[in-house]
Amino acid sequence: MYAFIFRTVFAHMDPERAHHLVIPVIRAFGIWPLRPIMRALTAPDPSLRTRALGLDFDSPFGVAAGFDKNAVMSEGLYALGFGHVEVGTVTAVPQEGNPRPRLFRLIADRGLINRMGFNNAGAAAAAQRLGRSRRRPRRAVLGANIGKSRVVDVEHATADYVTSTKLVAPVADYLVVNVSSPNTPGLRGLQAVETLRPLLEAVRDAAGTTPLLVKIAPDLPDEEVEAVARLAVDLGLAGLVATNTTISREGLTADASAVAAMGAGGLSGAPLRGRALDVLRVVRAVVPDEFCVIAAGGVESAADVQERLDAGATLVQGYTGFIYRGPLWARQINRGLVAARRTR
Repeated sequence: MYAFIFRTVFAHMDPERAHHLVIPVIRAFGIWPLRPIMRALTAPDPSLRTRALGLDFDSPFGVAAGFDKNAVMSEGLYALGFGHVEVGTVTAVPQEGNPRPRLFRLIADRGLINRMGFNNAGAAAAAQRLGRSRRRPRRAVLGANIGKSRVVDVEHATADYVTSTKLVAPVADYLVVNVSSPNTPGLRGLQAVETLRPLLEAVRDAAGTTPLLVKIAPDLPDEEVEAVARLAVDLGLAGLVATNTTISREGLTADASAVAAMGAGGLSGAPLRGRALDVLRVVRAVVPDEFCVIAAGGVESAADVQERLDAGATLVQGYTGFIYRGPLWARQINRGLVAARRTR
């Protein structure tokens, strides 16, 4: 049914407009009486429970940052079967993001290009919503992804991140420092170890007991991936998210001129699968077993999720697959994981 709706309706609609149309639908799934009905249909099998970051996850599969930018859909996403929801990216200063259009589908490639630019209502607004959702007795694990405010110069980025940290860390189950989006000028330069160390130290100290992770780009050379992973371990971070979107356009089947016309932005979805998996393996090879590694990028099927888990991921996240698979995506993934494990 969803495949038909996507082909006949959503595929002909501006992707960002389509996303905003489904937000109230997903939110409705999280409201009584739909919430318990949906959860009964989608609840992950108990065999999928995962312990990570000192937390219990109903499933290792969750929603990556970028889907629920303003922390308004977490209860509905829990009702749809996701084990965790990483909200954001949020910034200390509310911002509109980049000019539209800024989100583009690559349907044949099962991908997306976005240059959203951290459009969000600000860390303070997200903190209020996270606080309300966190009081739910049954809910997904809630992560908060924080980025640099566009109006803040790179040299003042640390103070900006600390402001967001103080707002959202007390109401989040875990916190992710995003220094890897390609859509905020100067942001990816913060991944260099010499600039990343003081930033992560300051955020770690401000986060208190909230587990802290850092999210990296797939476009880093392997040696820099290793350096960031070792830095995260050295600083006592709880984990690392691998990976964000890529600026590469390699391997696409879409017409090159059409892709070029879409312009700059991060590519996500199936085209990212190979590199994201490679980065995961590089990270896992240099960090301790107990270090949490969250895999993201190019995940759409249960086989994709299981492949990441087999490669050493502690948890797995998806985003683009939701656009192509629809609201029962997490249910499909969770059931597929159980079926795959029974055949081993």
